[in-house]
Amino acid sequence: MWARKLAAGLGACAVLAAAAGCGGSAPSGAAGVAAGRDRGPVKIGALHPVSGANAVDGQQMRRGAQLAVEAINAAGGIKSLGGRKVELATGDTQGKAEVGQSEAQRLISEGAVGFVGTYQSAVSTNAAVVAERNRVPFVMDVTASDAIFANGYKYSFRVQPGSAAIAGAAARYLKEVSEQAGKPVRKVAFLHEQTDFGSGAAEAFTAAAKKLGIEVGPNISYDALTVSDLTAQVTQVKASGADVLAVAGYYRDSLLAAKAIAAVKPDLNAVWGVSNGAYDQPKFVSDAGAVAERIFSTNYHFDAKNPQTAKLRQEYQRRYGAPMRTGAVLAYDAVQVIAQAVERAGSTDAEKVRDAIASSSVEPLTVGTGPISFAPNGDNKTALPVLMQVQGGQVKQVYPAEKAESQPNYSVTWRS
Repeated sequence: MWARKLAAGLGACAVLAAAAGCGGSAPSGAAGVAAGRDRGPVKIGALHPVSGANAVDGQQMRRGAQLAVEAINAAGGIKSLGGRKVELATGDTQGKAEVGQSEAQRLISEGAVGFVGTYQSAVSTNAAVVAERNRVPFVMDVTASDAIFANGYKYSFRVQPGSAAIAGAAARYLKEVSEQAGKPVRKVAFLHEQTDFGSGAAEAFTAAAKKLGIEVGPNISYDALTVSDLTAQVTQVKASGADVLAVAGYYRDSLLAAKAIAAVKPDLNAVWGVSNGAYDQPKFVSDAGAVAERIFSTNYHFDAKNPQTAKLRQEYQRRYGAPMRTGAVLAYDAVQVIAQAVERAGSTDAEKVRDAIASSSVEPLTVGTGPISFAPNGDNKTALPVLMQVQGGQVKQVYPAEKAESQPNYSVTWRS
């Protein structure tokens, strides 16, 4: 019943050669795959890291995708195809780019009309090549790197705001919030994991901050897969004289950073997550305890003011006994994008579905300025980063004002 109610409320040749050779034709066997899509349930792929270092997020996102499928089927399936049901075809990237690439190919070969994923930019980079080669749409739920969208791809789309959009908002929100608090930001140190995700966030933030007259440095990177302690890096931040520390990382390493910050106690006015994989998560609050309090995060986020989002998150909590993370809500949105495109196309032809996605107008459960719709490069034109802060043991939306549940508290616990 919950699903029916919820559904009712939702209305580069060298690059390609790396995957499977260069050329305009689809791979051999494509005709058989296409024919298979015309029978049985409509398959939508979900490609996430359900094992490995990021398994908690990957499992959440797979569940979010499954809840979307259930809502679609409860509402009658794909009506333009006679009520055909939707089936989720799943793949595990293990957090590895090469595994994600082979899993994407497997999902397509098994008849997926499109697929969502992948949580990690490096994995999505490879998966996008596979999607382009096979002419099958790939809707990225969580992928921060903007580099993918500079390749002129036709089959890659993204629901979340990209790295540059989030970083630009993070710099702008920092300047505005710090000035409103009477403590204008002077110098930002940036701590980040070293792959395209973290490096891209740092580069984009630095560029945006400099335009606003904010000094950025030092820029400190680390390997998120192997790091076990970030005390030395945070000690370097303390010696730099920065009054704000920006952090871009995945969950485990960002938790390590928060613990190191609490231990070192640098002379900061704020800790500022940028595209951070932990600081807006309820699990971070429970895992970090008092260490989490007052940490900020500029990121994509579920729309805390949307009643449909609240219903979905309540169902997730009831079913799985844990709060639904934003990544899982984005996976839900991404599946809806593909399913609604199949509905409008009245076909499981992947190229027709791609064209329908390109003209999408899908009501999101994440923060945005309007329905999900895509720019020519595949980016969601209405995605809006939001500033959050841990306040009283809860993650609150605090800025901009029209999305705020609470007022920002520009401070750190050890200096007040």
